[in-house]
Amino acid sequence: MRVHDEFIPPETFATCLDNMPQPCVDLVVEYEGGILLTRRQKEPAKGEWFWPGSRLFKGERLEDAAHRIAREELGLDPVTVEQLGVSEHFWEASAVDGVDTRHTIPVVYRVEPEGDQSVTLDEQHDATQVVTTAPEGANRYVTEYFERFDIGE
Repeated sequence: MRVHDEFIPPETFATCLDNMPQPCVDLVVEYEGGILLTRRQKEPAKGEWFWPGSRLFKGERLEDAAHRIAREELGLDPVTVEQLGVSEHFWEASAVDGVDTRHTIPVVYRVEPEGDQSVTLDEQHDATQVVTTAPEGANRYVTEYFERFDIGE
């Protein structure tokens, strides 16, 4: 099956998000002796430190999505990946017009850049920080990943 990564008209995408959970891939990036968090510029979690991640395209394998997200959102390629598990997120915000809430189901991957690579952020993020534990006041899903997937210190 080919990967369907083409543009989805906003009305169609909004209808899908308003009626169904969205499959996603989140990345726990082990970087420079800690775990990389990025500050989001879009809802949900706008302005918060969060995991890099994105939706899964129809026909895209999960591991391929992890590599794509590392490359597109962080400029990291190649990377080593390992699936950690699945989570579920319930949001009271959305970046999509006409959608007030969002339900995402991220498959979580541990990612480790190969060699000496610098992070280059896409337009969804404006800053990074490397941490060893969930920062004070972290988003509940950041805290969940640290505890549930036994990452960090």
